[in-house]
Order: sequence, then C-alpha cells, then structure tokens
Amino acid sequence: MAGGGVESGAPGKRAHLYEHRFTNYFAFTCIVGALGGSLFGYDLGVSGGVTSMDDFLKEFFPKVYRRKSSHLNETDYCKYDDQVLTLFTSSLYISALVMTFFASYLTRIKGRKASIIVGALSFLAGAILNAAAKNIAMLIIGRVLLGGGIGFGNQAVPLYLSEMAPAKNRGAVNQLFQFTTCAGILVANLVNYFTNKIHPYGWRISLGLAGVPAVLMLIGGLLCAETPNSLVEQGRLDEARRVLEKVRGTRNVDAEFEDLKEASEEARAVKSPFRTLLKRKYRPQLIIGALGIPAFQQLTGNNSILFYAPVIFQSLGFGANAALFSSFITNGALLVATVISMFLVDKFGRRKFFLEAGFEMIICMIITAVVLAVEFGHGKELGKGISAFLVVVIFLFVLAYGRSWGPLGWLVPSELFPLEIRSAAQSMVVCVNMIFTALVAQLFLMSLCHLKYGIFLLFGGLIVIMSCFVFFLLPETKKVPIEEIYLLFENHWFWKNIVSDQNQRTSNGKPVAIV
Repeated sequence: MAGGGVESGAPGKRAHLYEHRFTNYFAFTCIVGALGGSLFGYDLGVSGGVTSMDDFLKEFFPKVYRRKSSHLNETDYCKYDDQVLTLFTSSLYISALVMTFFASYLTRIKGRKASIIVGALSFLAGAILNAAAKNIAMLIIGRVLLGGGIGFGNQAVPLYLSEMAPAKNRGAVNQLFQFTTCAGILVANLVNYFTNKIHPYGWRISLGLAGVPAVLMLIGGLLCAETPNSLVEQGRLDEARRVLEKVRGTRNVDAEFEDLKEASEEARAVKSPFRTLLKRKYRPQLIIGALGIPAFQQLTGNNSILFYAPVIFQSLGFGANAALFSSFITNGALLVATVISMFLVDKFGRRKFFLEAGFEMIICMIITAVVLAVEFGHGKELGKGISAFLVVVIFLFVLAYGRSWGPLGWLVPSELFPLEIRSAAQSMVVCVNMIFTALVAQLFLMSLCHLKYGIFLLFGGLIVIMSCFVFFLLPETKKVPIEEIYLLFENHWFWKNIVSDQNQRTSNGKPVAIV
C-alpha cells in the first residue's frame, strides 16, 4: 500500500555512484554523537524512580507521602495523583519544546555541533541544580535547564547521525540515538535501585549523576567533526569534502559531494524554512514526519510506563525495591529490542517493524487491561503469580516498542526532510514530541486514577489508529539516500496526487495554480 520506490539511476541523481568503507573515525563520530540520547534516556529513567522514593517525597511532597503511607498495605490507582509532582516530570518536556526552536536557528546557522555543545552545557547546569535543590522552585528551574539540554540535543543529534551515515546503513547508525537513550534509562533504573537504600540523600545522587552523560556529550561535541551537509550549507566546501572523504573512507566522493552541493544551493534559496515547510510539496513530510510520528510515539503509552514504572508497580502492590527492580527488568527489554532493531531495520525495513510490533503492543495492552479489571482494585495486593504475569506482559510490550516506535520514531522523521527545511522540520519533530510527552507525563497518573484499567485500553485503541496511519501513508525508506526521499512521495499511491510536479489544475476549463 505504501507504493513507490526509487531507482538508483534516477535522472539528475547519483546515488548508484556513492562509495563508502567503514572507518574508525566514522565509528567515533557516530558513538559520540549518539551520546545525546543518553541525556534523554537517563532523565526518562531517573524521574519515575526518584518520585517514588520516600526521602524525596518527604522533603518536597509530604502530602503525597502521607497518602502513600496510608495506603501502604493496599493497592490504589490514585496513590500518586498529584499535579505538582507530575509537573516535576513534565516541566522538562515543556522547556524542551520551547528550546528546540532556538536550537533550529543555531543548528542551521552554526551547525549540528553547536547545538550539541549548548545542549550538553544546559543539561549539566540542570543536573547540578537538581542535585542541590532545597525547594520545589529549585527543582523546577533545574528541570527547565535539563529540558533545554534535551531540546538542543534531540534537535541536533538525529540529524547529525543521519547526515554522517551512508544511505545503506542509515537506519542502524541513527538508532544509536535510541540505543544510548535505552542505555541511559537502564543505567538510571540501576542507579535508583541502589540510591533508594541511601538515606536521606539517595535521590540527590540519582539526579546529580545526570551530569555524567552531559560531560561526555560536551567532550564529544568538542572533538567531533561537523557533518558534511552542514559544512556545505555554511559554504565551507573544502572542509566539507575533507570530512566526507574521512567518514566515507575513500577519496571517491564526487557523486555524493555534488548532490550535497545541489541540495545546499536549494537550501540557501530558502529564507524562511518554517514557512517553506508548510508548502504543498512538503505536505507528506509535514504530516508524517513532523506531526504524525512524533505524536504517535508518545501516544503508544510506552513512555508513560518508563516515566512511572516504579510508581505503577508500587500502585499495583509491589514493594519499593521490587518496583524499582521490576522497572529495571522492563527497561532491559527496551535495550535488547533496540539492538535487535539496529541489526535488522536496514534489512526488513521501517514499515514491517512498525506494523508487526504494533500488533503485539495492542495485544499486550488488552491483556493488561483485562487482568487489572478482574484482579485489581479490590483493596488487596495482587498475588505473586498475577504480578509476575503483568511484568512479563509489560516486558513484551516494551520489547515490541523498543524495536519499532521507540527508535523509528526518531529515525524516520530524521530521514524524510530535504536539506532546505531539515533543521526547521527537526525542531517541529522535537516540539510535537515534547508537547505530547509533557501532556502524557502530566496527565497519566490522573488518568490512571480516573480511568483505572481503561487507560490501557485507550492506549491500545490509539496504537490501532497509528498502525493504520503507517500502513496507508508511510512509504518504505530503507537504503534510500536522504536527498532522494522526495521521489518516494512522487510515486506513492496517495501522496503523488498532492506533490505532483503538475503545478496547475483545471477549474471550469481554466488553469488554477496550486499553492
């Protein structure tokens, strides 16, 4: 149904002449670039664990602690329903969506490296402030700085990886971002598991250690080369060619370099990239890459589970350490799934992973809702057998997400946009992603309280909708050079009617311009 492919010898394009060999320099640039994901991942993992720690709640949210203590021996969907507590988590993502527009300007004018460095500095400052927090105001300001770091990092890093990677390996390389995100989540859960036993300041250690990936990203940003695409866009052609030869491992880069220069000439003609993004010929990229996929990634419900896994498991009757350990197991599934996706996504393609994993996620959400409807909410803890079964189901859900919407939610948007609108479009991707991340983070515990098991049925229904979206509207992008992606839409069964080269339609026998 996706329709459309790209012939390697398409007129005016030279993808069939591209050459590349693996080099240690290329590996270094990609690994360091991918460290940006560890910022996002560590925060995703650490926030939910910290908000379930008694010492943290006693100091900043005593009402939540008293409510939790009063329900210590019973299950309660509403133990953690507190909007200020969830603001601690969601304020970061509100900040990130605002800062990504500043990142767009910096990324386009000064390059991808500049945004990576600024993001690392902002995240480091936020980690220090959170670790030293004495009141809620300090916590929130620290979260805003962390959000700035994520806004800049998430805007620049996926672009950096996609532009550094050769087309045949772009999927695996770009998923290094998701891999380091998952690794950050896993490390954060492990840190929380141990710091929960350090009283009364274990939570400070958890929040302060966010500075470690920020320092690594800062060092990497200073040492790595700028992408050839960005250097060409800035007019630094000689340097761009040297970097391209270095990352491709060959001096025979004439074909790719010529395509980059042509794309750059088109990009320089664009004075207002955000306005250009709204043009008719970019409608598929706008709807699929900038709006649909980043919103749907959050509406799968997975990040809600990652944010609040310890809280959810405690609400379902698990003890504090058992809750943190269970969330550590589920996040281990996310890391394993990402490795699977890295090795197979360029072989099987994006669409198959989206659709196959989507079916599994729907089944897992339905099973979770049914089990909770039957066994939970009667003032008693879940039995060990049922609890173990729920952990397995959530594990399978995360395993499916981790090889589909998790990594592909960043990969597919980063490869859809031509150079002239790429930085602006990536800002839109991050903005939409963060809007829905913040909404889900802010509303999830309240929804869990009011909808109870119905929240999982809601997520299941949303996954049905997004799977249909992928099936009908997303063409396969594997192994297609970024500068030729637009050809997919010109051959797509639906999009070709919108992005056709024909610039006029006939109305009452008179030509009418398409705008």
